[in-house]
Amino acid sequence: MLAEVVSLATAFWAGLQARTLLVGAVVFLLFAVFKRRRPKNYPPGPWPLPVFGNLFEVNMENSHLDAQKLVKKYGNVLGLHFGNVSSVLVTGLPLIKEVLSQTDQSFVHRPVTPLRERIFRENGLIMSNGQIWKEQRRFTLTTLKNFGLGRKSLEERIQEEAYHLVEAIKEENGQPFNPHFKINNAVSNIICSITFGERFEYQDAQFQELLKLLDEVTFLEASRFCQFYNVFPWIMKFLPGPHQTVFSNWEKLKLFVSHEVEKHRKDWNPDESRDFIDAYLKEIVKYTDKNASSFNEENLICSTLDLFFAGTETTSTTLRWGLLYMALYPEVQEKVHAEIDRVVGQWQQPSMDAREFMPYTNAVIHEVQRMGNIIPLNVPREVVVDTTLAGYYLPKGTMILTNLTALHKDPKEWATPDTFNPEHFLENGQFKKRESFMPFSMGEFG
Repeated sequence: MLAEVVSLATAFWAGLQARTLLVGAVVFLLFAVFKRRRPKNYPPGPWPLPVFGNLFEVNMENSHLDAQKLVKKYGNVLGLHFGNVSSVLVTGLPLIKEVLSQTDQSFVHRPVTPLRERIFRENGLIMSNGQIWKEQRRFTLTTLKNFGLGRKSLEERIQEEAYHLVEAIKEENGQPFNPHFKINNAVSNIICSITFGERFEYQDAQFQELLKLLDEVTFLEASRFCQFYNVFPWIMKFLPGPHQTVFSNWEKLKLFVSHEVEKHRKDWNPDESRDFIDAYLKEIVKYTDKNASSFNEENLICSTLDLFFAGTETTSTTLRWGLLYMALYPEVQEKVHAEIDRVVGQWQQPSMDAREFMPYTNAVIHEVQRMGNIIPLNVPREVVVDTTLAGYYLPKGTMILTNLTALHKDPKEWATPDTFNPEHFLENGQFKKRESFMPFSMGEFG
């Protein structure tokens, strides 16, 4: 009898647990659905799933391509949800200009995703906001404009590295090779020259490791695992995957820069700034009250890495696109070659002064950037206060993406949007600026 009572009680308890779990799951889903309800007059878009939102409708590795299909269906102001983050994709020149050149500063913030929060917190140049962003940006722009700080100019540094790149290519003796890392070497060395005051040989093992880490981070940050981390950081931080490699790589990169900072401290002379790190150290000691300034070693490390990440990846990718289009369009290559020979000659380094006399080459470079489309949905922004756009309501905290892919392929703006055509930037043989050309965004906040 006792055994039967125990058995009955056990069965009842198991059933109760199952019912409790089921009720809990239903309540959780109802709560998630309630949270996912669109605010009144929010931009139209696909209905988001509870918890996940529209994560499965947009492949992050080709998000700009999936986005174009949704824009055709829902319009130029598209509402999306990635987990608990409300996002709006803005398409079309007038609306993009309204967002990027907004004078009331409704769209000036950068959203701090869990991934970037763990890596940089709110430090650096790219994803910082408010006073930190203003101080870091002002200092960096002033320092770069003043280069080379009484020594080499930025143009001289570029010319020197261009020479080393050409010599490295010559070593291939006309045989096929992958230019990826040679170009990365050259571009990164220019940034090294500015930040560390020195360049590295292309065979330098430590330098190659730095480039490998940067390259891997660029590739992995677009992975599903990293996007899931942004939605479920409390779960994903315990799971293995590419996101853990991203964190590990950034820590190694921070350590590399930290060692460079320590080397600078040992022979630092406040009266002579040799490079970006020296200038930053001088700025740190200016402020005795550390709470009154954002200038500290953590921000120095993060700002230096931002310069590397943004400068190396964008420039080297653009150069690789340029090589590809020159190979695909030999007739364009011949015209560029002829203009270079005529204006620069074969025995001197090209300079910025020659640009105004080389309209065709300038047009080709711009067309490479248009077709390369290396920042397809731009660096995201965030709505600072509740606002409206095209009559739609955008609550505070909404992430804003601007559709540069559609802008650079808009048939209303470009005669042959899907074809490489330098004539897009020429008028009567002279270079012509285009308002709809935004390879690196626009406005003060970029």
